[in-house]
Amino acid sequence: MRIRIVDAFTDRPFAGNPAGVLLLDAFPDDTRLQSIATEVNHAETAFAHPLPPGGDADWALRWFTPATEVDMCGHATLATAHVLHSTGTTEGPVRFATRSGVLVASPGEDGTITLDFPTAPLTQVDTPDGVAAALGAEPLSVHDTGRQVGDLLVELADEKTVRALAPDFKALAAYSSRGVIATARAEDPDGGYDFVSRCFFPNVGIDEDPVTGSAHTALAPFWSPRFGRAELTGLQASARTGLVRTELRGARTLLTGRAVTTIDGDLLA
Repeated sequence: MRIRIVDAFTDRPFAGNPAGVLLLDAFPDDTRLQSIATEVNHAETAFAHPLPPGGDADWALRWFTPATEVDMCGHATLATAHVLHSTGTTEGPVRFATRSGVLVASPGEDGTITLDFPTAPLTQVDTPDGVAAALGAEPLSVHDTGRQVGDLLVELADEKTVRALAPDFKALAAYSSRGVIATARAEDPDGGYDFVSRCFFPNVGIDEDPVTGSAHTALAPFWSPRFGRAELTGLQASARTGLVRTELRGARTLLTGRAVTTIDGDLLA
C-alpha cells in the first residue's frame, strides 16, 4: 500500500493538520484499517477507493483516528482530494461517498480545494455544570452541534482566552460525544481572519486537533450571523495553526483551504 502524509489547511509543510492518505483498490477489513490508522497516529487517516462510473459518487472514503472510525472529517477529505489532484488521478470535482453522505471536493484555479459539507444544526443550551472548570474558562454561550459533528461549541470572551486554554481533557470528555470547540472573535479586525478556535476531542483519542474542517461547519453558522457575512476566515490557534475559509449556504457550508504533501512512501506491513 502506498501511503502519503498530507498537511491540510496550510500552504507550507509542518503546519496545518497532518493526515494519512491511502488510495486503495478496495477496503480491507476494519481491523486492518484501524491498525494502520493507529500506526500512522495522526488525528485522522483517510482510506479511499474508486467506485464504478455512473453512480452518485466517484470514490468511497472512510476516516479513522488512532482510536476509532469517525463520521465526518474535513482535513483528511481535503488531503485525499489534494492527493487525487496532485497525482493526476482525477481532474475537476470529486464526489466522495461517506458516512455523512456524498461530499464534494472542488479544486480552484488558485490551488485551493473547496469542500461542500452539511451545515451543523446549532442549538443553544445551558452551560453544563463543570464545563468551565474542565475547559479552564467561563463560557459566554454554549451550543450543541448535533449528532453528526458531536461537539459542544463554547464561545469565550476573547482571542487571548482561547489561546491560553489548558483543559483537563479527562474531565472534558464527559460533555459531548466527540469533544469541545472553543471559539472567540479575532482581536485584530485586519489580521486576516475573523474568528479563532481550538478543538479538543478526547473521546476519539485526540486531545487537541490541529485544524478541524468539520468544526467549521458549526463555526460558520455561529459566526456568520454575528458578522453579517456569509464568507469568513477562521484561524485554528493550535500549535501548528491553520486557516479555513468558510461560506455559509444554508444547509451546506463550503470549507476552502490548501494542502501540502510532506511524506510519500510504502506501507510494508
